[in-house]
Order: sequence, then C-alpha cells, then structure tokens
Amino acid sequence: MTAPRLASAEARLLTIPLRRPWGADVVDVRVITVDVIDSDGCAGHGFTWTPTIGGRAVLALLHDDILPFALGREIRPSLWQECWERIHEAGGGGVTTIALAGLDLALWDLRARRQSLSLPDLLGRRHDRVPAYGSGVNLHYSDQELVAQVKRWVEAGFTGVKIKVGRPELDDDLRRLAAVREVLGPDRALMIDANQRWNLDTATRAAEAVAEFDVRWLEEPLRADDLAGHVELRRRSPVPIALGENLHTRYRFRDYIDAGAVDVVQPNIVRVGGVTPFLEIASLARSREVELAPHLLPELSAQLAFTLPEAPWVEDVEDAGFGQLGALAEPSGVQIAGGWATGGPRLGLGIRFRSEETA
Repeated sequence: MTAPRLASAEARLLTIPLRRPWGADVVDVRVITVDVIDSDGCAGHGFTWTPTIGGRAVLALLHDDILPFALGREIRPSLWQECWERIHEAGGGGVTTIALAGLDLALWDLRARRQSLSLPDLLGRRHDRVPAYGSGVNLHYSDQELVAQVKRWVEAGFTGVKIKVGRPELDDDLRRLAAVREVLGPDRALMIDANQRWNLDTATRAAEAVAEFDVRWLEEPLRADDLAGHVELRRRSPVPIALGENLHTRYRFRDYIDAGAVDVVQPNIVRVGGVTPFLEIASLARSREVELAPHLLPELSAQLAFTLPEAPWVEDVEDAGFGQLGALAEPSGVQIAGGWATGGPRLGLGIRFRSEETA
C-alpha cells in the first residue's frame, strides 16, 4: 500500500517567558511549532524548543533545509534517517537534531491522528502511570528558597527530587544537601545535577563528599562531550553517574554506554531528534541493562514512558511545564500528582501552543 506523502509543512517561532528565570541569560524558552498536511489532507502538529538560545537557528534550518527536503516524500519510518543524512553536513547533532525533532513530532502526531489514536495508544500503552520526580533550576536559590521548594515537592507527594549543585565552594553544596536531606528524610530519593560545571578532580572530590547523603545519581558532573573523563570518573565515583541531556545521537549514547561511562542515560526527546531516535535509544539502554530516565518535557516524556517496559521516572521541573507556563491552547491530558504521571492526550501528541505568544 502506498504511503501518503508530505504535501505541506509550516514552522513558526514562539517566545514563552519563564515564570522564574533559570539564570541571567535564560529568561524564556523558544518553541518552534511545525504543522504538516499529508497528501490525503490529514494534519499533524509537532514542535521543538530550546531555552532562549538558538531558536532562530532552529527555525532557519527547518525553513531552509529540512522541510523543503521532506516535502513530496512518502511518510515512512525511514524518512527520519533520510532527513538526518541530508542535514548531516551542518552537524550530526545539536541544532540539526533539535530542528529535526519538530518534523518528527509532527509526523508522529499525524500518524496517530490518522488512526484516531493518542501517541501512547499508537505505540502500545503498557502503564496507566509512571513515577515522577520533582526538579528545579535552583542553584541560584538561597538556602531558604531551596528548602521551601523541596518542602513543596514533599507535600505534593514526590518520592524523589533533584537539585542543582556546583557552587564555587563544595562546602556550600554540602550544606544545602544536608538541609535538603533533612526535609526529605531517609526514604525519598535525592538526585543532584552539576550541569557540566566540574573537571575530573573536582568531580571526584564532590562525588566522594556527597555519598553520605545517599545520592541516587550525580548528573552531568563533567562536560558532556568528555567521554574519557566520564569513564574515569565512573571508575572513581561511589555514586551512580547520569548523563544524556547533551548527547544528541544514538551513536553517542552507544559510545558512552559501551565505554562504561554512565549508569543512567537521560535522552531529551527533542535534542535527540524526536520520538523516532528516542525509542531507539531506549531500546539500546534496555539491551545493555542501563537505566533510562527521560530528560525534561514531562507532557511528552510521560507519554513515551507509558509505552516502555521499564516505566521510567519522568522529570517534572517546577514552573517549567508548557501547561504551567500557560503556553498550551488546551491541556495536554498528562497529569502529575502524588508523585505519579497519569493520563495522556485524547488524540495525537495533545500538545498545541497558543498563537498569541508569537515573537
């Protein structure tokens, strides 16, 4: 049976202010929506995004290279690979895969809508709920603000939380961790994220020092590109190492897993290029018996987590979900309450943005 072809596609840039800036230079998120129509007249709606930086570059790559190449082609699973090979000269990952995610998500939404299904039902839903943990961009918070945030997570029923570390003095991080662990008690999971701030020696000292707080994982302690450094750090560290939000292809995930650099992989659905490569990375992690924990985007990550055998934890960043930011035209259907993600969209991805946020 002949597959429908991509008949039209349009991308546009939206600017969505953050309720509380993630830093002095990250005050909003840039969302690029992608709307497609196939040769049968069926429509699909996708998106990609980036925190403040690079939104116009992503839009330009979609306008100039990805969408013109995809137009007229059959909408088959192989189309992702064809597009990726086409734009590879601009980089194997990074802005290229972030841009490609916009088309990939739109095509998955289209496939689901053609069958009157939600994305989880199209893929095959395995779970009615998956665990969620509270997370925050909070390194710049005062100790009092951080403790108050953790208390909100505890009151909301989260059984795991993640905070930022990497202050200039390790003693500051340890003081804050002690205060957080006191609020959490012994039974809730505590994860920490250094956002690539340390070198190998600093990360080694930090990993040894934070072990007393029963840290579930230490995330991105080194520059994400430093494979050899992560291999050595994992050998030295008494706490598990997590990374992946800044790895952009399944090949890099394979390299890090097979080199023994990581305990928990955290692919970001958008940064790896969409649902298509995310599912491949999830399969790779499963085959290597490495834990998977999707990065950010709970309104989308939860939908895929519902379909995976392992029912991975999803990350809920306070005041950063598209629904929390008031950016959606209607609720996505995914709900996070009591430490669990439940629900899901009625049709397709269920993620449509309000047009009045256009930059």
